[in-house]
Amino acid sequence: MYDKSDPRSNLSSAVKPVTAASYAPSSYARFYEIDAAESGDWARTWFARGRNAILSYSEAKAGARFERKGQIDEWALIIPDNETVVTLTAGNERSVIPGDSLTFVPPGDSTVTFDTDGRMVRLFTVQSKDLAGLCFNASLYAEPDPNIPPFHAWPSPPDGFKIRTYGLDVEDEPGRFGRIWRCTTFMVNNLPSHGPRDITKLSPHHHDDFEQYSLALRGSFMHHMRWPWTLNMKMWRDDEHEFCGAPSVAVIPPPAIHTTRGLDSGVNQLVDVFCPPRLDFSVKEGWVLNAADYPMP
Repeated sequence: MYDKSDPRSNLSSAVKPVTAASYAPSSYARFYEIDAAESGDWARTWFARGRNAILSYSEAKAGARFERKGQIDEWALIIPDNETVVTLTAGNERSVIPGDSLTFVPPGDSTVTFDTDGRMVRLFTVQSKDLAGLCFNASLYAEPDPNIPPFHAWPSPPDGFKIRTYGLDVEDEPGRFGRIWRCTTFMVNNLPSHGPRDITKLSPHHHDDFEQYSLALRGSFMHHMRWPWTLNMKMWRDDEHEFCGAPSVAVIPPPAIHTTRGLDSGVNQLVDVFCPPRLDFSVKEGWVLNAADYPMP
């Protein structure tokens, strides 16, 4: 259900009959309330996960290094703040990564070194099993969810894997929703807004068979969620109205009906993450800003 001015209003929103025997729960990682999984003199790092993805949030000092050895698949790096600069090496490539950016990083060995103090978010699939166990909510995902099919990566880029960096500060365009990029493993939609959201123009909607990870980087949010009723009352779940400040991530399972309100008077920066990429967004002409770099299935 979208306001007629919302570019998503012509997407399908009908709730299909629920065939699974149970609903998976939502999960909220308020990184400002929980202990870091990794903590030292140079950095602190938190981990949270959903069915397919792992989100890693780090606060680091200049000189901090983060290494991945033999990374199994492509991953994503978000540097949210303009004043932060990092240096990324991946294979034989080396790139200085500015703030307010999204970078897709090739499989294999890579290193992120902080040239300044700052923050970063890394996105991995759960094929990175060494990281899955560090997630504070790992126990929620010990069993598969019948509502979500097994993860499959999208096709590799025609010119091969390489460091690809995109600036997040992109102007809005009429008819285009958000600021969307994709790779083989993730779709990332940067959705900054100013001031509280208009409560007469919310967007309650659902997804049939994939999760949404709503990552709060600035401001504060209220996540509203409800599950469709079924014939079996044992499946019913109470509505949720969860406050999350920044930094945090809400893991929204299908087929929960959901919408989110930005609350602060200043910038409320929400980044929606999907793993693997969404086909419905991808087929919309002009919505995926780097569509030429990565083919669809």
